[in-house]
Amino acid sequence: MRLHATSSLPYIIVTMMQSLLTLCSTLAPYCGVLCFLAPMPTILQVSRDKSTGALPLLPYSSMICNSFVWVMYGFLKNLPSVYCSNAVGVILGIYYFRTYSSYCSMGAAKQIRMHLRGSACIIVGNLCLVQILRDMAAEIIGKEGVFYCIVLFASPLVALKHVLETKSATSIPLPFTIACFVNCFCWSMTGWFTMKDFNIYFPNLLGLSCACAQLVLKGVYGDERGKRSGSGLPN
Repeated sequence: MRLHATSSLPYIIVTMMQSLLTLCSTLAPYCGVLCFLAPMPTILQVSRDKSTGALPLLPYSSMICNSFVWVMYGFLKNLPSVYCSNAVGVILGIYYFRTYSSYCSMGAAKQIRMHLRGSACIIVGNLCLVQILRDMAAEIIGKEGVFYCIVLFASPLVALKHVLETKSATSIPLPFTIACFVNCFCWSMTGWFTMKDFNIYFPNLLGLSCACAQLVLKGVYGDERGKRSGSGLPN
């Protein structure tokens, strides 16, 4: 009995890994869509208030560009889970951008035009790239997507610095951080073991590391300082 149990242990481990990979592959696109939906409450509040306040436009224009790049990469590599989930990101990014543009101040018109031109250049540039360098387009666009992800992860890193300085984690949104953790974990597992694609697993491993750091700091510091000072959120 003991020998049989020992010999069957590798089989059990392999079976569990296969089940985990299947689960991650199934959940990854839905987790991605969940992260794209994260700004929806903020945008709905903008619609109710008819004002963008001090909200930046960059997260929404960058969502359009980043998602479009991954849609193209998914099509070129024939990865439906990649292009379908990121197509939702493009659509939602356009909705967020349009809503922001409708309620921003008159002084933001120049900023909106600049973001539109930048987004158009990225989209048209990548479409031209596919036509000119068909054989190399997938790899170039994949590395472009990795670069955009690294840039997007720079913002949470700044937030981590702020948490360490203030010893308060009120600036870390727990539900969104957990969603990012699950999303990056699923895509890391899928990209590494199932797709075996560096362009998929590498940026998600970075995102997973960042989400882990945020969760650790949330557990260590919590919102204690904000609660003591009574100024966790601005009035």
